[in-house]
Amino acid sequence: MKTEPSDLLSPYRLTCYFKTSQTSHVTCHFGSFVGGIAKVRKPFKREMTIMATPIIKDGDLSVKGKVLLTSVPSNIIISPAGSGSAFIGATSSTPRCRHVFSLGVLQQKHRLLCLYRFKIWWMIPRVAKSGRDIPVETQLLLLEAREDSALNDETIESAIDNTSYILLLPVLDGEFRTSLQGCSTNELQFCVESGDPNVQSSQLLEAVFVNSGSNPFELIKESIKILEKHKGTFSHIDGKKIPANLDWFGWCTWDAFYTEVSPQGIIEGLQSLSAGGCPARFLIIDDGWQDTVNEFLKEGEILKDGVQFATRLVDIKENKKFKNIKTDVADNDLHGFIKYIKETYGLKFVYMWHALVGYWGGLHPTSEALKKYNPKIVYPIQSPGNIGNLRDIAMDGLEKYGVGIVDPSKIKEFYNDLHSYLASKGVDGVKVDVQNVIETMASGYGGRVSLARQYQLALEDSIARNFKDNNLICCMSHNSDYIYSSKKSAVARVSEDFMPREPTMQTLHIAAVSFNSLLLGEIVVPDWDMFHSNHETAEFHGAARAIGGCGVYVSDKPGMHDFKILKKLVLQDGSILRARYAGRPTRDTLFDDPVMDGKSLMKIWNLNKLAGVVGVFNCQGAGTWPCIEIPLKNLELESNPKAVTGFVSPSNVEFLEEITGENWIGECVLYAFNSGSLYRLPKNGKVDVTLGVLQCEIYTVSPIREYNRVVHFAPIGLVDMYNSGGAIEALSYSNSGSSECVVKIEGRGCGRFGAYSKTKPKFCLINGIEVEFDYDIKNGFLTFKLSPCLVGETNWHETEFYY
Repeated sequence: MKTEPSDLLSPYRLTCYFKTSQTSHVTCHFGSFVGGIAKVRKPFKREMTIMATPIIKDGDLSVKGKVLLTSVPSNIIISPAGSGSAFIGATSSTPRCRHVFSLGVLQQKHRLLCLYRFKIWWMIPRVAKSGRDIPVETQLLLLEAREDSALNDETIESAIDNTSYILLLPVLDGEFRTSLQGCSTNELQFCVESGDPNVQSSQLLEAVFVNSGSNPFELIKESIKILEKHKGTFSHIDGKKIPANLDWFGWCTWDAFYTEVSPQGIIEGLQSLSAGGCPARFLIIDDGWQDTVNEFLKEGEILKDGVQFATRLVDIKENKKFKNIKTDVADNDLHGFIKYIKETYGLKFVYMWHALVGYWGGLHPTSEALKKYNPKIVYPIQSPGNIGNLRDIAMDGLEKYGVGIVDPSKIKEFYNDLHSYLASKGVDGVKVDVQNVIETMASGYGGRVSLARQYQLALEDSIARNFKDNNLICCMSHNSDYIYSSKKSAVARVSEDFMPREPTMQTLHIAAVSFNSLLLGEIVVPDWDMFHSNHETAEFHGAARAIGGCGVYVSDKPGMHDFKILKKLVLQDGSILRARYAGRPTRDTLFDDPVMDGKSLMKIWNLNKLAGVVGVFNCQGAGTWPCIEIPLKNLELESNPKAVTGFVSPSNVEFLEEITGENWIGECVLYAFNSGSLYRLPKNGKVDVTLGVLQCEIYTVSPIREYNRVVHFAPIGLVDMYNSGGAIEALSYSNSGSSECVVKIEGRGCGRFGAYSKTKPKFCLINGIEVEFDYDIKNGFLTFKLSPCLVGETNWHETEFYY
């Protein structure tokens, strides 16, 4: 029994912890507590619910007293995992390498969110209302459990108070991995598979993790941390070293050149970005630099059957394009070229691309340079889940032509040789692609979990040995084999590629990266992929990257840039204003379909050091999710897209109290980036927003602090940058003991800086020099100009307002 001192003589809160063999839902009502004796009176109006582990009783699986599943089969087993969470498993009479178990019938009183693999490489979200709607290869299932009183509640605060969440995560259990799926009878099933006919089991006891809580973001984070401690096979993002390149603007060569990338093209791209005032500090030399061969592709032949993916690596060294490179200084090898572009264009980081197995088709088995790694042609075998949604042309090609897999006993040596060679040439890190292919080649190698973990650990060890700052981007890795084997890797792509020539995929991309970050953002810093600054959807994508907590990089062709867009993202020195967390959907939109329901806006929240941010996007009417029947209304909506109206509120920013400080008065200002409007609101206040298709608005949410009882102040930041509040580094105040009050802001960048002030300051100093400022007496909007820094000068400013 645990009490707070204030409880000893009052009838308020008394919290009890009971340890029983099978804890269930308990509600306690206590009266006053005097002299160590609880005197029971009539129940309080607000009940207390003691944390309870999920249980199975009379064929029902209940979570905190709420029935989640009925008709639970007798072979389903539940065991506690700590902190009110549990593992669900099952037994079978026959050992197999793949089982599908029924968990029971899912009750149709919850709204559901699924994150599932629609292709072997990638996840997307799906909202659902019943078990039959849960797709195969679901890797996260979140359920909303609302009290009846909340169903018609119109206030934000009471809706939050009356809503709880149940989380199911299919995880790794020994040599098996798990996924969830529904069926036509509304049963929830879980599939466990090893990927190797020789790895069999009849008992999987920790296949599905279940937990519950009142805050969905805390619930997912705490669940991942429980699993991290219990499984010991992966690490939460909080314990990983974050690569420094994430805070600098980047350029990737892929869309600019595809495999035709060349040193001269790279020079032209870096030059054009620098000339426009947005210098790239981070470069990815993507596919096209390696020494490869495709023995199946005849010159001039039309590509078919995915034959292009049968290309194999013949050497770890660069191809002839990157040897004897001509620059305006001298002829260079790869090392000299990288040194040249770093010195000439101020690059801080150069990454190079390779696939997990070397190249798409692996290693060439007869290559003299690679024979030490014992490459062997293996023909991938996809699981039923992989082909149960969408087939992928790359996998179709690899199934037909095979993959030259590195002998697992040689994989450490292969990665070390490759990465040490690149490091010797001045390369700072690598992007490693095509990772999920390894799950299809596990037969005879101990199963997919074992093989994937062997490759992943070897990769991470090589990165730590050869590159500083954990410089690795993982890609095409949306399977639980990778997720729950990621010990050190801290950055991974969280969606399918940005597709510049696919107009119906632009809105899907924004929705997918945000929803997928719910899970992947607890494991890695999400990579939201490159985009094009001169694309018709550049504003849409650029605004999303600004609040995503991700790196910001483009893949423009040289000379084809929109610097009006880029300068809303990139500071003069090439740094960016990256938010603190993974950008995720706001709580009130978690179970809405922002792409296809015709009425919901996509809202994404994040935090900076001293302000929150909410991005609002209209993703309706410009595309449809794959693997789903398209209703007639969606076809009509695409032909005649309409504006959508919703609202934004300071309460959309989770964990706002982390940044408010002791002077917060409980109110915030909202600054709308595009309209320039300023609003003062209580935390649960609302502002309506209406957006046409592919339109967006970014709201900086700044808590109002009170100083000296009369000064109400809220910094907004660089108001011409998408993530304005990301420019604010520190806020403080002082007074001389008299009526004078000084508010000091430390920040970085140049341009228009804005703040809210209830009263007009007497004067303003920037770095000790008095400057002019503008003040709108009607709404308290205060702005001043931060002058551009000279080359080599610090980007840091100290601004003081005197009242």
